[in-house]
Amino acid sequence: MDSNADPNRPVIAPEAGTPAFGAADGMPDERFAPSGPVDIAYEEIGDSSGRPILLVPGLGTQMIHWDSELCGMLAARGFRVIRMENRDSGRSTILSDAGLPDPVSLFLGLKRGLRYGLEEMADDAIAVLDHLGIERADLAGFSMGGMIVQAAVLRHPERVSALTSIMSRTGHRADAAPDPRHGLALLKTRPDDLESFIWHMKRLSEVIGSPAYRPDPERLERMARMAWTRGIHPEGTARQLHAVNTQTDRTGRLGEVRAPTLVIHGAADRLVFPRGGRRTAAAIPDARLRVFEGMGHDLPSQLWPRFAAEIEANALRTGAD
Repeated sequence: MDSNADPNRPVIAPEAGTPAFGAADGMPDERFAPSGPVDIAYEEIGDSSGRPILLVPGLGTQMIHWDSELCGMLAARGFRVIRMENRDSGRSTILSDAGLPDPVSLFLGLKRGLRYGLEEMADDAIAVLDHLGIERADLAGFSMGGMIVQAAVLRHPERVSALTSIMSRTGHRADAAPDPRHGLALLKTRPDDLESFIWHMKRLSEVIGSPAYRPDPERLERMARMAWTRGIHPEGTARQLHAVNTQTDRTGRLGEVRAPTLVIHGAADRLVFPRGGRRTAAAIPDARLRVFEGMGHDLPSQLWPRFAAEIEANALRTGAD
């Protein structure tokens, strides 16, 4: 790891021989890529000679929310899977000295006091590819991660071989407002002890998750425990949300995208309504849109085989069908 890494970031040195999906507790075998003033945590899964795909998580989530089993499905289809962690999340650099955005600027989408935007976060993703010596890769992101990969393909089109945007939107203001109940559930202050955090995450899943695909409670609890151990940073999530709320509308520029594009959305998503996915697909030439009935704002395990198959099919496209 870079000796200039953020001293506030917790450090867990993996032991020699750590398996591909992490140690016995499921922790990732993480590494770090420098991106300007921050270090970005990432993990590689699958054959290093495979087709590279970089997976970007959403608001306040970690690389582990691209579940290792889903990553394994992609690896089995020939991908070199790289799952990363956004700045201000998990074990990437936490910008502790940056402070909180003021509430008015945060919720009205004013750039006053903005610490960084989606553009810098998109550059973080490309920095991971630079660190690994990868010239071109597929990019996939969910929720805020979908916004980040859209920004990345616009800023670095030569670096993106295929694009997948999941339960996300273009930045158009008409798609910004969530259902009030779902938005409040997301913004609820996270507890400061483990057991309360587990309860909070289960409750959040009940509100914003997929009504037709309920999660395995034991899997959900394991994920919450792992996230807690790796680091929960509410102030970092607020800075990420400020970046989301001040993003530019990419609708017009997305017409420039030439990478084969897949858009996935849940018909039951009330945090980012399906029209956000439809607008994304309509904006990108020849994009494929897949809307799943009964899917909310999560990645239900029951649909992972479908997601993996759709992502592979999109990657095999060379242009318009």
